[in-house]
Amino acid sequence: MFTGIVTDVGSVRSVEQRGDLRLTIATGYDLATVDLGASIACSGVCLTVVDKGDDWFAVDVSAETVSRTASGLWREGAPLNLERSLRLGDELGGHIVTGHVDAVATVIGTCPEGDSLRVGLSVPRALGPMIASKGSISLDGVSLTVNEVREAEDGTTHFSVNVIPHTARQTTLGQIAPGQQLNVEVDVLARYLDRMLTARAQ
Repeated sequence: MFTGIVTDVGSVRSVEQRGDLRLTIATGYDLATVDLGASIACSGVCLTVVDKGDDWFAVDVSAETVSRTASGLWREGAPLNLERSLRLGDELGGHIVTGHVDAVATVIGTCPEGDSLRVGLSVPRALGPMIASKGSISLDGVSLTVNEVREAEDGTTHFSVNVIPHTARQTTLGQIAPGQQLNVEVDVLARYLDRMLTARAQ
């Protein structure tokens, strides 16, 4: 369980194709406090620490995970938003995030808005009912608030968020650009409500 509050931006130091994809990720975390088997969210994807050193940890990324997440994340040199798992008693600064990606969003445009950056995104229409204006959403592991949402004529759902200067500095979202793909996780409550309503209608 996570909160969508990024605590480090790591980078992929090496990639090795085994049965799964083995990534070595450079980080500023004190790895003495990270156990093997611990969960770390890597740009919104919950992954398990399988090895570690003084300034790095390793994870295995399955083919299923690669196929369902944003392109370009699992390559050498790629920056990753990192968050260690929530501990009992920690402050819930963002919202409840599971690290399970629901879909991949495409950035359709950006524009300055005050000191912030307004970002427009497109997701599959099936995800639309689970995204609400002023609701929470996770983009590449970052907890954000939805500004507005609408159904687009091309059959997708469009929504927008604002990235404030602090978030831009502390996460990879400061480098966001049109055409980029981002991992999306909707609010976990919306996911369950959608499933319940769908089941009742059948």
